[in-house]
Amino acid sequence: MSAQTPPTRQNYADAVGGAPVGVEASSPAWADAAASGHAGWAGHHSADEILRAAAEWVWMPGGSEHDEGDIHLARYPARFGGGVRGSRVRSCHDARTVVERAVERTREWGESTLTIWTSGSDAPGLDDELRRRGAEHIDTVAVFALPLDAAAISVPSGIESEIVRTMEQVRDVDAINVDVWQQQPLDAEGLQAELDDVRAALADGSGLRVLARIDGEAVSTAGCTIVGGFTRLWGAATLPHARGRGAYRAVLAERLRASGQRGAATALVKGRHATSAPILARCGFTHFGDERAFRLAV
Repeated sequence: MSAQTPPTRQNYADAVGGAPVGVEASSPAWADAAASGHAGWAGHHSADEILRAAAEWVWMPGGSEHDEGDIHLARYPARFGGGVRGSRVRSCHDARTVVERAVERTREWGESTLTIWTSGSDAPGLDDELRRRGAEHIDTVAVFALPLDAAAISVPSGIESEIVRTMEQVRDVDAINVDVWQQQPLDAEGLQAELDDVRAALADGSGLRVLARIDGEAVSTAGCTIVGGFTRLWGAATLPHARGRGAYRAVLAERLRASGQRGAATALVKGRHATSAPILARCGFTHFGDERAFRLAV
């Protein structure tokens, strides 16, 4: 993992907790209120710019193989769960052809699982074709944005946030990620590489990692990457015993503050419906649509 990219596709979203806890079939209660803020975006990034930025936000872990064609495909290393992830569809072919080519490439790689993230900006849309093939809808994230000059996140007293700069802090980040995301801990070499990435991103202004502490204990972490005037918020993870106490708000507020200092104008985030999405809506973020994950056995 690095300071500029989240360690797994799961925490590509700002999810507060761990793995998905269910897929909502209908619009959640927070969605209408979060969508009502579109009119207040005059003078900021447009809805089209936000949706394009969200669609272009594709991550490939270190050691992955990737294929840029009708759909962006990435074969994940075993440490990140293996399998193939697809996203960002840009094709003149129909949905059946796009999915069939993705399936063929997955088989060529020797993998048996293909997970495709779809969005409203895909051309063509793949949802119906994936359902026709029996793909399982396993996750949904909401795309949110907020002008940084409108950010006002309240954080409960007793919670401290900090930017990650040291090896001790990197170890704290890794411990949280191992617990929340059920991933393997980094070895000494991996920890040093992470620290190098953290420091490089801070030096060139391209991103950062933050920690939140309660009574001195590191309980929450998250990162952000600054690209083209947007700060992409990712990788939020909070230890189970500390959830519901404001730790997510703390890492959210610190990233917004630090990103504004580094020239970003708009925060872009993908939050899970069941975890961070309601918090983001209450914090003033505007909902611009959803992205859905479908898993297909090939």
